[in-house]
Amino acid sequence: MAEKEGGIIKKGRDEGMKMAIALLQEFGLPAGLLPLENVIEVGFVRNTGYMWIVQKKVEHNFKLISKLVSYDTEITGLVEKRRIKKLKGVKAKELMLWPPVNEIVMDDPPTGKIHFKRLAGVTKTFPVEAFAAGQ
Repeated sequence: MAEKEGGIIKKGRDEGMKMAIALLQEFGLPAGLLPLENVIEVGFVRNTGYMWIVQKKVEHNFKLISKLVSYDTEITGLVEKRRIKKLKGVKAKELMLWPPVNEIVMDDPPTGKIHFKRLAGVTKTFPVEAFAAGQ
């Protein structure tokens, strides 16, 4: 894949988790934003911001906000300061539907809120602490 050329790749659960958490922290995003229990590979291309995570499919319930989120076997997106855009592989359960989340944005300057945007223009806002590591 051309977008992966020139990227840093970490394979395996431990190395992949370390890299993914370091990237989230570097870009000012909460460490628990992407549950990473079953990571196979994590990659990042610094000059474009392209990031990918290959893992076993995961469903995670964020207890603080009672939100069930599905993470596909491959998650991709463009990471910037306090934001992931063109996100693929993440869906949040709404009633009986699983609409995809295509962008995650934190307020700058920080307000303690994080926004999840969908292609249809629907945005859901939650407290950042709901996505702390271990939540």
